Amino acid sequence: MKSPIIVALDYPELDMATGMLDRLDPDMTRVKVGKEMFTRFGPAMVEACMQRGFEVFLDLKFHDIPNTVAGACRSAADLGVWMMNVHASGGRRMMEAAAEAIRASGSSAKLIAVTILTSLSQEEIAEIGYAGTPEDNVSRLARLAKESGLDGIVCSPHEAARIRGELGPDFELVTPGVRPAGSDTGDQRRVMTPRDALDAGATYLVIGRPITGAPDPQKALEEILASIG
Repeated sequence: MKSPIIVALDYPELDMATGMLDRLDPDMTRVKVGKEMFTRFGPAMVEACMQRGFEVFLDLKFHDIPNTVAGACRSAADLGVWMMNVHASGGRRMMEAAAEAIRASGSSAKLIAVTILTSLSQEEIAEIGYAGTPEDNVSRLARLAKESGLDGIVCSPHEAARIRGELGPDFELVTPGVRPAGSDTGDQRRVMTPRDALDAGATYLVIGRPITGAPDPQKALEEILASIG
C-alpha cells in the first residue's frame, strides 16, 4: 500500500525544491505543490516531481465561477497530477463542474475540497462571518462536497473522526496540521500527531517542515512512517 504521507514542498528556488526531491524516496511519499512554487515555476515544477517518480497533489485551491474552475481542473488533469483541490465555499455548481471536467478529460485524478483552513482559529472563523464551530462548518462543507461528486476534503485532523463517521469509509480526508510529537506547530492552529490523525480517520497526512527542515529528510520520513506502523 502506498504511504499516506504527502510532503509539502515550499521553496523560492527550483533547485532547492528539486534538491529536496532527490533526497526523498518516491515509494515512501507523495508531494504537494502549492501556490508559491506553481506561481514561480509553473508546470515545470509538476513535471520535475513526476520525472522523479512522485505523484503530485496540486494544491491551488481553485475558487471562481464554475466554467473557469472547470477549465483550470481540466488543465491540471492534463498535467497528469494525482490530486487537485477546490474551495468548497465555491458552491455546488462549481464543484460539480470541476468533477465533470476531470471525468470528461479521461483523467483518474482525485478532486478534493478545502473546507476550513487549518490556520484559522475559532475567533477568526467567526470574524469572517461563519456561524458555529470549525467542526460544524467543516461538516456542512464536507457533505456538500460529497453530494457534488468529489472524492474527499481537506480538513484538520481534529475534524476527521466526525467526518469519517458522517460520510463513511470511502470519502478521503487529507489532513494538514499534522506534526510529530515535539515539533513546532508553525502557523497551524489545530494540530495532531501522525498516528493520532490516522486513528481519527485521516486518509492522507500533509507534512512539511518536520521532514523538509530535518537534517536528513529521508530519515525523518522513515521515522514518521515507523511511528504510524
